[in-house]
Amino acid sequence: MPLLNVRGLTIGTGSPKVVVPIVGKTQQEILTDAVQILAVGPDLIEWRADFYTEVLDDQGLKDTLWKLRSILQSTPLIFTIRTGSEGGNIQISDKKYSDLLKFVADTGHADIIDVELFRCEGNISELVGAIHARNGLVIMSNHDFHATPEKKEIISRLCKMQDVGGDLLKIAVMPKSANDVIVLMDATNEMSTKYAQKPLVTMSMGGLGSISRLAGEVFGSSMTFGSAGKASAPGQIPVSELKQCLQTIHDAKT
Repeated sequence: MPLLNVRGLTIGTGSPKVVVPIVGKTQQEILTDAVQILAVGPDLIEWRADFYTEVLDDQGLKDTLWKLRSILQSTPLIFTIRTGSEGGNIQISDKKYSDLLKFVADTGHADIIDVELFRCEGNISELVGAIHARNGLVIMSNHDFHATPEKKEIISRLCKMQDVGGDLLKIAVMPKSANDVIVLMDATNEMSTKYAQKPLVTMSMGGLGSISRLAGEVFGSSMTFGSAGKASAPGQIPVSELKQCLQTIHDAKT
């Protein structure tokens, strides 16, 4: 599996790395959540800044990022603006979306910046290049909260993420049956073994898809998202339970 190193953390080897989201609305909530989440020992923290009421205020955003970085110390930070079309909490123009991500990259406080595959489609390579030029990494993402695309389509989207320069390739889909979960896991395995030059992050959402959050090491997903009181997507498992399951699978596999 391809590897990616962030602040001494190697993504793409061993058990999937555990990411926990911060979904606070105010700066105080965000910083309090960060302290509490650190206590449960995540590998990375994702700030879902689309929940933040001051996200469009540059100075407020910069200040919160700086304070968050000070709390996290060596723990890698993913910065995410999840837009409404992909299950998020903000409606924003492509230009504002692009400018906002470049602004965050400029601060140097976020290690990995989430870029949605189907935003800024005409200029997405330019946006990725701009983040890279500012020494940021990109997790290229796509979320389907309504269905699970066919295996061929899932692989096509992951390949496109890779082609436009994503450093991590992420797709999350909603299953309507157990077979949909199998489709996601099969697509991940084929992408991982045949096409991937970057680490994959895949999941089938909801309770039905929970096995995909646990068995990533087996079929090729290098990260998984857990919760520490507040979930950012359906089906996220509490960190303590998630880590125990991941370790059990890792020990059995090795």
